[in-house]
Amino acid sequence: MSRSFPEYASPLWDESVPIDAKHDAAGRQIRSVTYLGAVVNIILAVVKMVIGVAVSSLAMIADAIHSLSDLATDIAVIVGSYWGAKKPDRTHPYGHGRIETFSAAFVAMVLIAVGGFMIYQATMSIARNEMTGIHWGVLAGALLSIVAKEWLYRVTKNVAMGLHSPAVYANAWHHRSDAFSSVAVLIGFVAIVAGFDHGDQAAAMAVGLMIIFVGCKVVAGSLMELTEGAVDPETVDLIKGVISANPAIRQWHRLRTRTVGREVFLDVHILVDPQLNVAAAHDISERLEKTLDEEISRPVNITVHIEPDLPSFRK
Repeated sequence: MSRSFPEYASPLWDESVPIDAKHDAAGRQIRSVTYLGAVVNIILAVVKMVIGVAVSSLAMIADAIHSLSDLATDIAVIVGSYWGAKKPDRTHPYGHGRIETFSAAFVAMVLIAVGGFMIYQATMSIARNEMTGIHWGVLAGALLSIVAKEWLYRVTKNVAMGLHSPAVYANAWHHRSDAFSSVAVLIGFVAIVAGFDHGDQAAAMAVGLMIIFVGCKVVAGSLMELTEGAVDPETVDLIKGVISANPAIRQWHRLRTRTVGREVFLDVHILVDPQLNVAAAHDISERLEKTLDEEISRPVNITVHIEPDLPSFRK
């Protein structure tokens, strides 16, 4: 059963209130996919660094460092999801979900920095008129990275979309940015074989711009949440459908929603038969909360205001 705002705001906080089961399941999924990403990042960083040092490829060494930056964001996501899932307390009666939002913003800023660094490095490389020799080990390392990181991106993105986690979504794109940087290395290799001097640098610039765009998009989403933005339209439509389908609710109004990390907070006023006693009206509210909690895949915190169906209360 979801918990309402008044319960959270109680001055006598009940420390025995369990964390929502959805939080537990979501936390396990986030940690599992992030640990998987961390292991892959470590392996790829080592392989790329060995190849880069062995054949003196600056592009491959830079790609190895990019993989290590992915490891840093993995740690940020794990920390953010752990603290964000902590149950409400006296100082944070609405929970700690904003921590995950800040974690997403941090990962996004790293994405923007990585994209900018790639563009800078490519520009300076062109200015120095640098050329790269043909080394087949670079091709093998780039292909391995592309396959591994694109697979990791898809797995992580599926978890992020299923749990509506902005931090995990940002981390998924950080995985893809690593795949893109390896694509740049691959394109550069092909360009060198074809006789084009600066194909590698041009591809790196394009990839850098794409990464910056994704980072800005994630930052915008985080700011939307921090400014009390409503949940996505699909979820709002689902909520409206559940309320309207309840035959005991004669009318409803003042539906408000917002997100805190992965959680949906909502409150609504419902009009019921004015002849009902308090217990019967409360039962309608409880059943509505239970249905909404079951229909919405994310953790939900619901407040239902009960009003008599009288002309003065209709909107």
